[in-house]
Amino acid sequence: MRTFFDTGNAAIVEAAVLSGCGVFSGYPITPATEIAENMSRRLPLAGGFYIQAEDETAALHICIGGALGGLKTMTATSGPGYVLYADPYGWAISGEVPLVIVNAQRVGPVSGITGAPGQGEFYLSRYPTHGGNFETVVLAPNSVQEAFTMTMEAFNLAERFRTPVTILADQLVTDGYESFTVPENEEELRALGLEVIPRRAHPGPDFYPACDALDVPPVVLGLGLGAACSDWTPTAEGYDTEDTAEQMRHARRLIYKILAHRDLVDRSELHALEDDPDVVLVSYGSPSRVVLGAVKEARRQDLSAGCIRLKSLWPFQDELFRRKAEYFVVELNVEGQLVREVERASRRPAHFMGLCGELPSSAELVRAIRRILRGEALPPATDEREIR
Repeated sequence: MRTFFDTGNAAIVEAAVLSGCGVFSGYPITPATEIAENMSRRLPLAGGFYIQAEDETAALHICIGGALGGLKTMTATSGPGYVLYADPYGWAISGEVPLVIVNAQRVGPVSGITGAPGQGEFYLSRYPTHGGNFETVVLAPNSVQEAFTMTMEAFNLAERFRTPVTILADQLVTDGYESFTVPENEEELRALGLEVIPRRAHPGPDFYPACDALDVPPVVLGLGLGAACSDWTPTAEGYDTEDTAEQMRHARRLIYKILAHRDLVDRSELHALEDDPDVVLVSYGSPSRVVLGAVKEARRQDLSAGCIRLKSLWPFQDELFRRKAEYFVVELNVEGQLVREVERASRRPAHFMGLCGELPSSAELVRAIRRILRGEALPPATDEREIR
């Protein structure tokens, strides 16, 4: 193993290169710019291509073109750029084009604070394009090492499901410095539970099977295989149609090829839930690290608390929220997004602490846990934090 002390951005680049990424295209935007900078140096040395795009929309379209040309591709951005991905993102979902998208979330709306973490694209990563009738796969690292690991996993999931996969990180993960290890051979890859799935090509001339089968190679154009690919609703042969029955068939495939294989996507980390605690904290990304520390401290104070960390966000893991406990959601946006899904899945109101650009302290969370255990509603606002 090689050990580095570097940022999450650097870890993402190393993982992409090791995964066999052949094309990176992007447009500079803090806090993801370092990914583009590092890829411009690393990828050509590994036989790949770095392409500076004129904007984010062009960057993702370039990645789609590279993927349809038979190469693994990746792009990276932050919130304002992620919004601009809407059109090509839909193209990749409908055309079943495998690629990886990194979103290093920062405070919004719009430009916000470029050097502060946010979690405002939780719902946008579920519905990144118009029209609905699809599922997305979204992973959420909370450390530099996980940024590396989840990037490799994202490339593999993209290949197996024939779909774009989003890594929904945040500025603390992508800009933060930590040690991370990179495997140097197959044995070390397996030791980390990782593998590299090579790109294959769908032989054509038929289109994808009308079922939820995985590991069907994606379409690769220009190899004389006769395979078709379009962002329009396809017939069984892959050609454009206005037939609503064909649209239903296509939508079901896009949805159920993911939902029928959720065991390959779902990832979570549970702590101190064995004794059915009275309060369960819920988080993802950087806040989850403070949440875990707060739960450990609460336990030391004999407070009945545990936590759920979501490592994959979409499809949402409803089954994790069937407990009788009070749920307490902590996230980096003031109006709350994750909390709404927790309330939907648990079918009752949840407690919430929403912050803008900075993490809570462990002490603040322990005080909130104590209030909840006493049956006291968290106030709508305090002199410390905005709390719903």
